[in-house]
Amino acid sequence: MTTERYELEQFKRTINLSEFAAAHGYLLDRQHSSQNSVAMKDHSGDKIVIARDESSQHWIYFSVSDTNDHGTIIDFLNYRKRTSLGVIRKELRPWLGTISTSSQLLRPQATRFQKNVTPIQRDRAAVLAQFAAATPLTDNHNYLEQARDIPERTLNSARFIDRIYTDKYNNAIFPHHDRQGVCGFEIRNYQFKGFAKGGEKGLWYSNAKPDDTALVITESAIDGLSYHAMHLPDKTRYFSIAGEMNLMQRNLMASAMQKLPKDGSVIIATDHDSGGKHLAQSIKDIAATTGRDDLNIIEHRPPKEGQDWNAVLKANTPQQTPI
Repeated sequence: MTTERYELEQFKRTINLSEFAAAHGYLLDRQHSSQNSVAMKDHSGDKIVIARDESSQHWIYFSVSDTNDHGTIIDFLNYRKRTSLGVIRKELRPWLGTISTSSQLLRPQATRFQKNVTPIQRDRAAVLAQFAAATPLTDNHNYLEQARDIPERTLNSARFIDRIYTDKYNNAIFPHHDRQGVCGFEIRNYQFKGFAKGGEKGLWYSNAKPDDTALVITESAIDGLSYHAMHLPDKTRYFSIAGEMNLMQRNLMASAMQKLPKDGSVIIATDHDSGGKHLAQSIKDIAATTGRDDLNIIEHRPPKEGQDWNAVLKANTPQQTPI
């Protein structure tokens, strides 16, 4: 590796991009930051998400509003100053601490940036930037209320606060989590159904309460909301798997079951079709691996062949809670 290439690698790997951005006027958004990503915004409203690439160990960033604005610290400077690589090298060298001018740097206070960031895959960092553009649902939502018949009282329920988001297209966004945080999200709107590009399925879940005694498992977040709207079960939390489960989802589901109190209930509310039947059996198998013989495993699928719980809600079919 040439001296020039080695220096560029040092810039990308060694300089904390969160600290560097703070020195250039970006403010830390702790509420939307995590152990593996840092959200920051400057006075003009430019919002970025900073992470470390697991494979290259480079500090990387993604702009929330501009899909062309992403990359390493080199790209960060070039996109904002439109200058030559030579000028960028001169600006970054003091940050390596290898030349005398480094002592003259005005570094930001430690409270203004995040010192340690756990490396993640680049695709995941891009997903986090996509999700950072969404905002929690705080009002009504035409698609969920009109096309899906989910009542406003359900959307605004304390059980689902900060668990439903919207984006600039007014899509309904349902974030999926793994053990590290957001790993992808379901996207729903009129005649549109998708999942975050580059994202991975984890679990969408409702808010949990310390005295919960049951959990409901549905195939989609909309089915979970529909089930709640019809049954209004007390002391019950919700999980969505978004279709066939991967290995990580199975492990997360087992962990969720382990957290239930003694004699807790697992309500399997998958669709009334062959796929839902297969998933229901998979969930029963997961429950068996927990060693929790005290758990009540209840299969509560829609009454008619081909239905999911949103179809039952839209048909206004009276339903009884199974517990």
